[in-house]
Amino acid sequence: MRLRSLLFVPGDRPERFAKAAASGADAMILDLEDSVSHGSRGKARDAVADYLAIPAATKRFVRINPVDGGWLDDDFAAARGADGIMLPKAEGAQTIRLILSRLSGAMKILPIATETPQSIFGLGSYGEIADHLCGLTWGAEDLPAAIGAAGSRHADGSYTNPYAMVRSLALFGAHAAGVAAIETVYPAIKDEQGLAAYAARGAFDGFTGMMALHPLQVPIINHAFTPTAEQIDHARRVIDAFSQMPEAGVLMLDGRMIDAPHLAQARKIMARAGLTP
Repeated sequence: MRLRSLLFVPGDRPERFAKAAASGADAMILDLEDSVSHGSRGKARDAVADYLAIPAATKRFVRINPVDGGWLDDDFAAARGADGIMLPKAEGAQTIRLILSRLSGAMKILPIATETPQSIFGLGSYGEIADHLCGLTWGAEDLPAAIGAAGSRHADGSYTNPYAMVRSLALFGAHAAGVAAIETVYPAIKDEQGLAAYAARGAFDGFTGMMALHPLQVPIINHAFTPTAEQIDHARRVIDAFSQMPEAGVLMLDGRMIDAPHLAQARKIMARAGLTP
């Protein structure tokens, strides 16, 4: 499942569903949690269920409420027909197992894996249930609120040390589990230049996709997480070089040494581009 861009849509705003589907996002996240008031969640479930009953080309996830919120059965009923479940406030493999014990069908799960203090200590456990995941993502808003921090960012938008660490741990937790590493949202919707820089850094650091808050963010995110023609060409040449000398541990390409990590990186670039090595 290709997940460069995942666009949030409030579940109680069905008039926005078609626009989100036409945005170019690889997936929509129909939200039943934070963007919907408690009083509107019944309406949101009905709208989401009606929308999911109609086939669509765009992948559709439903962000349900946390496992301890008392809404699981209602949320699962609304999400029937979705391509996956986004699970907020996940605290490692144990939370996923709880969801699996209640969830009928074989929908994939995308945990938001850093929203509680306890969740940080479960980031290394997702490999235990990786077959049930389509990725792993993180958030920078709920965690500071949970511990009484003033925020997660400096005035220039960069993360403070605790949350920069959390971002890194989520990135490595996803790759350790062998699933897509999804960068968190960029909240300044009108700051296209800042978003481009943020998404580019995410791709550079090893994230494979990113969540979006508005359709205008989707093309910028897709661009950042799609390998360039130059990257694809170089990856092909690295793979070709090793295919011609499969017993070699180290080769020279364009005057530079390449070895097994370069080959692994080249294969990942080709996979991200949707191409066969």
